[in-house]
Amino acid sequence: MPTIQKQVTILTGTSNDNIWAGSAYEYMRGPGVVSAAVVASLVTSFLTIQSGPDVILEESPTFVLAGGNYGIVPDHFFYNWGAAPGDRLLCRVRNANAASNVISTVCNIQYTGR
Repeated sequence: MPTIQKQVTILTGTSNDNIWAGSAYEYMRGPGVVSAAVVASLVTSFLTIQSGPDVILEESPTFVLAGGNYGIVPDHFFYNWGAAPGDRLLCRVRNANAASNVISTVCNIQYTGR
């Protein structure tokens, strides 16, 4: 199962337009089901998830999990969707905190072959 696993630091008052950018799996190679966990180390970060033209999650607060963890399977894999071939997987995070925020993400892709 292809997996994108990244941890980035978002500085105070800035954003990362796509944490998953640059991954070999950023663009879907075929139809599939995607499951993602995105957690922050501090409050007041905001998350948007898109898959091609589809908005999976409008800008919403990011789940906070202290300690730099990637999330627990299946507890923190809140975001699950079907994706089409060629869809770009996008995970945008904005930090509104007065301190830098560590964002950890795991994105699992299961190609369905149909």
